[in-house]
Amino acid sequence: MPTTKPQTATAKALDSFGPVQFPAALDFATWRFERALALGLIPPADIAGTRWSAAAVQAALDAKAEIWAATGTLPDMGATRAAELLTDRFGIPVDPDVLPELARKDLIPRTGYYKGHPLYDGLAIEHFTDRAALDKARHDGQLLTRDRATHYLGIRDSDFTHLTRAGLLLPAVHVRSSHQPRRAAPSVPLYRLGDLDVLLAHPAIDWHAVRATPKGHRSALARLTEPQKGLQEK
Repeated sequence: MPTTKPQTATAKALDSFGPVQFPAALDFATWRFERALALGLIPPADIAGTRWSAAAVQAALDAKAEIWAATGTLPDMGATRAAELLTDRFGIPVDPDVLPELARKDLIPRTGYYKGHPLYDGLAIEHFTDRAALDKARHDGQLLTRDRATHYLGIRDSDFTHLTRAGLLLPAVHVRSSHQPRRAAPSVPLYRLGDLDVLLAHPAIDWHAVRATPKGHRSALARLTEPQKGLQEK
C-alpha cells in the first residue's frame, strides 16, 4: 500500500469496463474493489448489469483517494491471521476460535468462505479496539468437550444427557477425533462456554437439587425429557 495519497487518473478510451478492467484502471486489488462495491463507494454496473460505463469509471478515478481511505488497509482474512493481528494489537493471546464468537456478536462479521474456511471482515478487524468485548468473546467462545462441559456445570454425565435430549444444550460445532479417518465426518461435539453460562441461569432448573442427587439415583433433570401430560394421548 502506498504511503502517499493516491493520485487521480483518467479512464482510458474504452466504451465500457468489465470486472477485471475496472479494478485495473483504479490500480485496486480485487478485495479493495469488491469492498468498495459492497460499501456503495463504487456504483453497481450500469451497462447490462455486468459492465461499467467510462463515465462511471472516471467518477471513481476522481474519487480514488477517498475510496482508498474508506476501504482500509486489511483484506478479509481467515480466523488464524485475524487472531494473530488481535494478539499483537491487544498484547494478549487470542485464539482463532474467538473469531466465530466476535462474528456471532456482529463485532467482526463473517464475509464469506475460502476453500471451506470462513473469512472475516478486514475493515472491522482494522477498527476493532473494544478490549472488554474481546475479553467476553474469549470467555464465551471457549469450546469444551462433553467431559469438560459436564465438569463446568458440576453435574453427572446422566444429568448432561437429559439437558441435551431436552434440547436445552446443543453443540456449537463438531470436530474430528484423533481416531477418525481424515475423510470421516466430524463426530465429536464441542459446547460453547457462553451457552453453559446461560444454562446455569435457567429459571426452571434447580441446580442445587441436581447436584445434590447422589450417584445411582434418578436425575432431577429427568422431568425435562418426560412427555408432558396430555401429549401422550394425541
